[in-house]
Amino acid sequence: MSAWRRPAFRRLGTAWTFSNFGDSALILTLGIWAKDLTGSNAAAGLVFLALGLPVFFAPLAGHIADRVSRRRLVIVVNAIAALGVLVLLSVRSVDQLWLIYVVTFGYGCVGYLTSAAQSGLLRDMLADDELAAANGTLSTIDQGLRLLTPLVGAGLYTLFGGAAVAVLTSAMLAVAAVAMVTVRVDETPASPSGERERFVREVAAGVRHIRSVPGLAQTVLLVGVAFAATGLANSTIWAVIDDGLELGSEFFGVLASIQGGGSVLGGLTAAWLIRRGGERMAIGAGLALLAVGMATGLVAVVAVVTVGAAVLGVGVVWMVVGLVTLRQRLTPARLQGRVSAATNMALNGPQAAGTATGAALIAAVDYRILVAVMAASIAVCAALALVRALQQARFDAVSTEPGAVLNAPEPI
Repeated sequence: MSAWRRPAFRRLGTAWTFSNFGDSALILTLGIWAKDLTGSNAAAGLVFLALGLPVFFAPLAGHIADRVSRRRLVIVVNAIAALGVLVLLSVRSVDQLWLIYVVTFGYGCVGYLTSAAQSGLLRDMLADDELAAANGTLSTIDQGLRLLTPLVGAGLYTLFGGAAVAVLTSAMLAVAAVAMVTVRVDETPASPSGERERFVREVAAGVRHIRSVPGLAQTVLLVGVAFAATGLANSTIWAVIDDGLELGSEFFGVLASIQGGGSVLGGLTAAWLIRRGGERMAIGAGLALLAVGMATGLVAVVAVVTVGAAVLGVGVVWMVVGLVTLRQRLTPARLQGRVSAATNMALNGPQAAGTATGAALIAAVDYRILVAVMAASIAVCAALALVRALQQARFDAVSTEPGAVLNAPEPI
């Protein structure tokens, strides 16, 4: 049965749509707002640093999501965020710039809390064979909104200022909270207090689970290395546009839209791919497309780079949906929040390091060298992931034969 036929998932998807609409409209606007107040590119860049720093609190967010009602947590967090965003109405000049950073940091924390809670909710409301379609659907909604909402946010900001965008985002979060109130799901209860371990061990339970599941740790590691490599793209993309294609920086918006279109296609096809080849095959194929998309930056031809952006969009979504579905399927409901948070930290932390490395190297190293290193690194990860997927497929095929007694394939 399709996940969308379940009322609980439809309502969760509605809440996801409204909250993501608010997210996409706000985040880009905050960077523009900081730049307009200060005239500084560094001030605008600090907005994205503030948004990324909460990754280090992700394990705590996962712990919280596994200790309370996840449905209530999403409702409360969205309601608090709806009020918190309105703090931006106080920003009038550069003297209140710090409020933008505080709100951005808080918004990043909200994202990790709701992501961890949502993972557990999906596990409780859906069967294993529905998870891929559900994750693909949510990814399609997310990527589809990113084609539209930045334009809405930028348009509102240009016409009415940042306060109007803050009010819009607050309204979207409030609607998301109301939509979550209507969700009915039998949640897995948290472990009784008498069965709990020391706080540090409880928080780290997600990492321990990933390490204990055969093949899951290796898969997360491969994707983490690929994410670290993609961090270089945050610096090299501007050089590809300026030095390679000899176009203005506004062409970045065109590439972003084309990548978003590819991501929508990836979301629509991810469940089909997983049904045909499994989650690990989707991860390997996604990494392969990601490497190809990145490598097109070496070719100073607009058409090639444009096609590469679309390919990259498909690959990112296949990789992410495959990993999220695999992680959800191999994780008990009581650990979903912490394992989700641990995975996010394992991916986003290295990506942040890759971004910092790219920013430091781009002025001294030819961008084509960085693009080549990036594409080659991701290609190696793709090859290893595909080998692992084929090993698992052979094991699954043989293990279904009558009388078969096998050990699971060794990790790569």
